[in-house]
Amino acid sequence: MGNTLHSAAPNVQLIVTENTWLEGKAIQQLETTARLPEMVRVVGLPDLHPGRGYPVGAAFFTQSHFYPALIGNDIGCGMALWRTDLTLNKWSLDKLEKRLGSIDAPLEAEDLPDDIPEYFCHSPGTIGGGNHFAELQQLDEIYQPELLETWQLNKQQLLLLVHSGSRGMGQMILEQHVREHGHNGLVASSPQAQNYLQQHQQALDYACFNRQLIAGRMLKRWRANGEHLLDVSHNLLTPCTIGGVDGWLHRKGATPADQGPVIIPGSRGDYSYLVQPLPSEQSLFSLAHGAGRKWMRGECKERLSGRYNAVQLSRTALGSRVICLDKQLIFQEAPEAYKPIDGVMEAMLQAGLIQLVARLKPVLTYKTRGGNE
Repeated sequence: MGNTLHSAAPNVQLIVTENTWLEGKAIQQLETTARLPEMVRVVGLPDLHPGRGYPVGAAFFTQSHFYPALIGNDIGCGMALWRTDLTLNKWSLDKLEKRLGSIDAPLEAEDLPDDIPEYFCHSPGTIGGGNHFAELQQLDEIYQPELLETWQLNKQQLLLLVHSGSRGMGQMILEQHVREHGHNGLVASSPQAQNYLQQHQQALDYACFNRQLIAGRMLKRWRANGEHLLDVSHNLLTPCTIGGVDGWLHRKGATPADQGPVIIPGSRGDYSYLVQPLPSEQSLFSLAHGAGRKWMRGECKERLSGRYNAVQLSRTALGSRVICLDKQLIFQEAPEAYKPIDGVMEAMLQAGLIQLVARLKPVLTYKTRGGNE
C-alpha cells in the first residue's frame, strides 16, 4: 500500500499515484464527511469526484451509526456481466443496432414474472439516465487465461455489461429518510434504522433483478442466449468488522473487493477491465467503480460542441458505437468528460488491490433512443 496517502484529516486516506488527478472539491467533500459523528475512517479511491454534498468514488466506515444520505438515491447501482453466444463475425454493428431497437419504455406487466414483489414496479427493464448504460464488449487482452477458461470465455464471443440501479425506488427511499431525519445518521439499533435496512435490501434486490430484466430483453431482441457471470453493486451499506471494530461500511461509487471477480468500466470510448480483487482493510475492502468524472455535467456541451456534434460522439476512437439520441446526455457522457481508465487501474495495481484478468473493448453501447426521461 505504498501509494496510500493521508490527507490533512487523520482518518482520511487516498488511493492514488503521483499522477492521479483529483479535484479539490472532491477531497474537501471527503474530509467534511470524515468529520461526521461516529465516522471511523474514509477512503477516497482513484476515481474520486465531487457529488451532491458527498463525494463519489469513496468508502466510509462508521461505528454504531450509519448515514443513508451517504449511499444516496440509487441504492443497488452496480455492474452485471453476461457471456453471450453473439459473435462479431456473424453480426455487423448496423444489424445489432437495428435489431435492438428501443428499450426505453418499461416492460409491461404481462412481460414480467407473476411472482415478483409489488415493490418491483419502478420502470422495470429500463436502464435510466446519467452514466447508466448497457454495452456489448469484446475481450481485447487476456492476462489470466486460466480464469477465463473456467468461465468459458474467448475473444470471438461478445459479453454484455449492464450498469443500472434501483431506478426510482432508491430515490423514494432517500426522500422519505431526508423528510424524516434530514442528513442525520441513524443509530444502528433503532427501529428507524431497521426500517431503512429493510428498504435498502429491497432496493438492492430490485436493482439486481432489473439488470437481469434489461439483459433478458436485449438478448431476446438479438435472439441470443446469455449466461450470467457476475453482479456487484457499488452503492450500498454493509455491516462489517474492520480493525477489530464492528461497524457499517458505506460504499458510494465503490466496488466491493470481497465478493470475487468484478468488472471496472471506463468511459464509453475507453476500455473496461475484469479484475481479481485482493481484499484489504487499507482500502476498506473497496475498489474504484469506474473511470470517474473529470468534468461537471453542466460544462460538457460548452467544452465539446466546438469540436464535435452529437453524431460524431456516437462513434468512438475504438471503433464502437453509442446509441444515445438525447443530445444533452451524449455530450455529458462523452469520453473526454471522464478520466482515462488506465490511470485509475494503475493506482490500484500499485496499491496491491487488484490483479488484472482481462481488458475488454466496447462494441455497442445503449443509453437511450429518446429524449430526457
